[in-house]
Amino acid sequence: MHAHPDTMAILVTRDLTRAYGRFIAVDALNLSVEAGEIFALLGPNGAGKSTALRMLATLLPPTSGDAVIDGLSITRQANGVRRIIGYVPQMLSADGSLTGYENLMIFAKLYDVPSTEREARVAEALSFMGLEDAASKLVSRYSGGMIRRLEIAQSMMHRPRLLFLDEPTVGLDPIAREAVWRHIMELQKEFGTTIMMTTHLMEEADTTCSRVALMARGTIVALDTPDRLKSSLQMPGATLDDVFIHYAGSAQESAQNFKEISRERRTARRLG
Repeated sequence: MHAHPDTMAILVTRDLTRAYGRFIAVDALNLSVEAGEIFALLGPNGAGKSTALRMLATLLPPTSGDAVIDGLSITRQANGVRRIIGYVPQMLSADGSLTGYENLMIFAKLYDVPSTEREARVAEALSFMGLEDAASKLVSRYSGGMIRRLEIAQSMMHRPRLLFLDEPTVGLDPIAREAVWRHIMELQKEFGTTIMMTTHLMEEADTTCSRVALMARGTIVALDTPDRLKSSLQMPGATLDDVFIHYAGSAQESAQNFKEISRERRTARRLG
């Protein structure tokens, strides 16, 4: 059963839009995420997923529309929103010239964790993410999976209610990926953290998410539980990859054709 969108929603977007000149990166996005769920935005590159996440994390102002996180508007109460969310970008955000411990200390201060609690909170974060042994090592000597776990620990220093993860396991090998996910699932259980993420790994979304939304060209083309989306194809043994191709493919194809045609024309002009 679906809960009514607004009953337990921690996040509701209302026509959330971001335009760059005439290009509309996110086009009147309407969705709601329930408290405690793991929700994924899926879609091809350029579909608007990271842009949507950056707006929700108050790092990018919407061109129009709004979103409400735990009762606070991202446009009118951005400071309040920042206190209750965590955000882990795709790009490296840990400082390689500092130790894991020092990185976490900086974030504890940044998030106004009371000075009397900082030591304990940092120690807890290190142990929770399985990084105690690496606490005094320079982050530049961490593996990719360790850096990811440290970044998630940083974003959790102030116990946010909602955590945004932009491709949390990008570039990680299967063992590191599994470790990162084990810790994310524990966070969700332990603190009841709601997680909204993007990923290109359909299997990851299928096994971890309660619901997924498929984006193509700035809009949502499908939204449901992974199982329901798979059965919507009426295809025996359908995977989330098949769902992705089915729903995002047609929207993407027209964009792709345009790119290919213009490339061919450029070549023809050069040769002609």
